[in-house]
Amino acid sequence: MNTEIKFPGLGLEFDPPTDLPFTVFGHSIKWYGVIIAVGFLLAVVYALKRCHKFGYTRDDLIDVLIIAAPVGIICARLYFCLFYNAAYYLEHPIEILYIWKGGLAIYGGIIGGLLCGALVSKIKGIKPLAVLDLAAIGFPLAQSIGRWGNFMNREAFGAATDSLFRMELFVDGRWTTAHPCFLYESVWNLVGFVILHFISKKRKFDGQVLLCYIAWYGIGRMFIEGLRTDSLYVGSTGIRVSQMLAAVSALVAIVLLVVILLRKPDPNRMQVEVFEREQARKTLEKAAEGVQRTESMVDSSASAPIEPSAEITFDPPQQESDEGDESTAGSEEDKL
Repeated sequence: MNTEIKFPGLGLEFDPPTDLPFTVFGHSIKWYGVIIAVGFLLAVVYALKRCHKFGYTRDDLIDVLIIAAPVGIICARLYFCLFYNAAYYLEHPIEILYIWKGGLAIYGGIIGGLLCGALVSKIKGIKPLAVLDLAAIGFPLAQSIGRWGNFMNREAFGAATDSLFRMELFVDGRWTTAHPCFLYESVWNLVGFVILHFISKKRKFDGQVLLCYIAWYGIGRMFIEGLRTDSLYVGSTGIRVSQMLAAVSALVAIVLLVVILLRKPDPNRMQVEVFEREQARKTLEKAAEGVQRTESMVDSSASAPIEPSAEITFDPPQQESDEGDESTAGSEEDKL
């Protein structure tokens, strides 16, 4: 079986393995899963470094991730099973759990992760949109890296093409050239990550970065999905699920961005402003407590009586005895 991946227009050839060169408890480890995990971890590291800029602590973010991350994976699997072959998985529900056999849809993970993250944030008393803004920057970073898992698996490619970036691989017993959709989406997401990073520094309201991400990713996915040959469809309608969702979500996000910005939202109502005011209040309270403790120590030391540490005594001068005087007088008489 030919497993090479070629880019004739660029003069490049690869033959990457799909599995790691070792097993764990007898099970092979896929590069696909490792690459996705690396992308997720880098997104988490980025979020931990910037969470205070969005108005909450690292502990708050970790609490959200502990619940939202597994829920996102579950939703990614359910999305795939629902639109890939719902009837089959209804007859074999146990196979829904077989994620190692492949079948995760990124849109399901995004939707599930965002909704769960918003719920946990609300419970913790944090504005959900502030948490989702930061997640919206981490998502494209993780996606740009994770798409290379598709490259290792020889999947997520598009229709035949003779473009400069065409990818040549052996499919169904013959060599074919196709659009490297994984590469298009990886680059699109990486550019989106950089843009969203700078937008986040000038945001005017909570949720602005999230809407920008939905619009940016939706526009790119709408066009890239149209090139793919492994899309999920709405029944037998011929409508690509992800392409339709991308187009609708991008349009809604753009409309909301325009409407909200035209209303000139008050930046002082953002989560980060509330957080900073709360931190400033706590700092002033601690300073006031320190001043009060210092004043009480000074007052107590001033009112306390001064007591000598040791008793001071004076010895009277010794007087000459009468006997000494008499003996002296007697000796003088003898001389005379």
